[in-house]
Amino acid sequence: MRLRLDVAYDGSDFHGWASQPGLRTVQGALESALVQVLPVASAPVTCAGRTDTGVHARGQVVHLDVPTEALASSAGRSTAPPATALLRRLNGVLADDVRVRAAREVSEDFDARFSALWRRYAYRIADAPELADPLVRRTVLAFPRPLDLDTMNQASSGLLGEHDFAAFCRKRQGATTVRALRELTWTRDAAGLAVATVRADAFCHHMVRALVGCLVLVGDGRRPTGWPGEVLRGRVRHTGVTVVRPHGLTLEEVCYPPDAELASRARTTRRVRCSDG
Repeated sequence: MRLRLDVAYDGSDFHGWASQPGLRTVQGALESALVQVLPVASAPVTCAGRTDTGVHARGQVVHLDVPTEALASSAGRSTAPPATALLRRLNGVLADDVRVRAAREVSEDFDARFSALWRRYAYRIADAPELADPLVRRTVLAFPRPLDLDTMNQASSGLLGEHDFAAFCRKRQGATTVRALRELTWTRDAAGLAVATVRADAFCHHMVRALVGCLVLVGDGRRPTGWPGEVLRGRVRHTGVTVVRPHGLTLEEVCYPPDAELASRARTTRRVRCSDG
């Protein structure tokens, strides 16, 4: 059967999501825990979106295929549903900086990566001395100058829609940099932190952190409001755009369509996105 796991983690002590020989990664930790609690030789998982070293997640989603008998066997004497028993056993062997928050059986049409409609990230910045809290230093960027969020929102609006975001991405051979950016807004949370909410169908490598790095230059007055749009239209990696540090970034949510639309969504996503020029 196919299982969906909802996963949260503090990325501070991980070398990103993807397994790497000799390095501690979220995928490696999760697959190792699955092999410990399931009578299987391996348990490869597919995630909704790979996160870089130091990036966190509250709403990461993965899927994996498990033999029905293996899942039932792993429950032992538990009277809970097998997926619930698996969740409890996984959290019993995982380190405290990664948690499985939910586990359930899903349709074989469900693909954590390709069935997703959009991903939502948040980037948090403390832009005043009184906002610098050592207790959240692992999840909030300390910024030395105050940010004008109204100006940043004006600049952000020109980036919305489907575009080639090559100027904000690390190019990978054979991969498209066309993305549909649905939301990019700046607000203050209850603590006064500047929070960017960034939502798109998908993101290319370093895209969110490069967008934030571009917009803070507008927010602190070093660049004009129209500059991010000019960078976007250039369609090449811009040397003036700084990729901000990873620890302020958190994957908050991944959205999926109803079960009846999962297969068609996956087929659509697999098609190569093309820029219309």
